[in-house]
Amino acid sequence: MPNARVRQLRAVMAESALQALLVTHLSNVRYLSGFTGSSCALLVTHDRSILFTDGRYRTQANEEVEHARVVIGKKAPSIQAADWINGRTPGPLALGIEAEHLTVFSRSALRKALPSRVEIRPTASMIEHLRMIKDAAELASIRKAVQLGSNLFKHVVKAIRPGVKELEVAAELEYQARRAGAEAMSFETIIAAGKRSALPHGRASAARVGRGFVVCDFGVILAGYCSDMTRTVYVGNPSSASRNFYQAVLDAQQAALASVRAGISTGEVDEAARKLLKKRGLANFFTHSTGHGVGLEIHEAPRVAAGQKEILKPGMVITIEPGAYVPGKWGVRIEDMVAVTERGCEILTSTGKELVTI
Repeated sequence: MPNARVRQLRAVMAESALQALLVTHLSNVRYLSGFTGSSCALLVTHDRSILFTDGRYRTQANEEVEHARVVIGKKAPSIQAADWINGRTPGPLALGIEAEHLTVFSRSALRKALPSRVEIRPTASMIEHLRMIKDAAELASIRKAVQLGSNLFKHVVKAIRPGVKELEVAAELEYQARRAGAEAMSFETIIAAGKRSALPHGRASAARVGRGFVVCDFGVILAGYCSDMTRTVYVGNPSSASRNFYQAVLDAQQAALASVRAGISTGEVDEAARKLLKKRGLANFFTHSTGHGVGLEIHEAPRVAAGQKEILKPGMVITIEPGAYVPGKWGVRIEDMVAVTERGCEILTSTGKELVTI
C-alpha cells in the first residue's frame, strides 16, 4: 500500500512543481514507507524513495520499509538526505520541506548542507491532505482500535466509585487497555469528576470522585492507529436538571451525526450540533469544536469546527463530540468516531450512550 500512496504524493508534487520532497514528520514517514523508528527522513523524488536513518534502526528499517531504499548513516537523517542530493542531482532542484514539522534550527542546518542551486520550498499539509482519506486497510485497523477502546468502557464503569481518585480510574483503564493488546493510549486519559467535569481537558488528577457527572475521554493505539471516545456517567441519583443537561448534549451529538455525509462541509456538521445546543440555551457553554480527524495521529485533518469549508468525502474518519461545560458546576461530553460514507456515516464506536448511573 505505501507504493500507491507515494504515487499519489508524486502527482501532488508535480502539481506543485517540486522535484523532491523531504519528509521528516514521523507519522508521514510511516504512512509512506511503513517505518516506525524515531529518527529518520524520507526523500521522495519523481522516481525514487530513500529512507535515511542510523545504525540503531538497521534491522528494523530493513524489516519494515516497503518500496524505498534504506540508507544507514551517522549524520542527522535530513543531512544525509542533503548529501545524497549533492552527489546525485547536479542541476537546479526545488526541494519541498514539511514547514509545520521542521524546526528553525533543522531548516538552517539543511540550508547550510545544500548547495545554492537547491531551492527549499516550504509546503503545508501536503501529505496530511492525502491521509484524510483512509484506504481499506486503514479503515480495518481503525475499526479494531475503536472496538478495543469501546470494550474498555465496562472497566471504567466498574472502577468509578465514590471516594476513588481519578488517577486510580485512569490507571485501571490503562492497565486493562494493555492487557487487551493496546500499544499505548492515544492521549493522556481524561477522567474529570464533579466540578472538574466542566474542564474540557480535565486530565485525571488526585481529586476524588464524588456525586455528579464524570467525563471519561480515552483512546488506544493499535497497529499504529488511534481511537478516541468519550462517555459521561453520573455518580449518585441524577436530578431532572442533570438528566436534561445530559440529554441536550446527546441530542446535539445525534443531530451532528445525522448531518454527516459526503458532500457537506465540516462546518455544517459543527453547526448542526451548535444549533441544537443554542435551542436548549447552552450555546455559550459549548467551547470547543465538534470534532477532528483521527488516524495515525489522534488529531488529524479535517477539523470539524465553525466556519470550516473542508468537504467531507467517503473514507474520512472523524469524531463527533459536542459538549457543554458550566464552570464550577458540571460538564458533559459524548463522543463517537465515524467513517464518512456517500449517504451518511458508519458509527464505529459501539458503546451505548444512555446515561449510566453509579
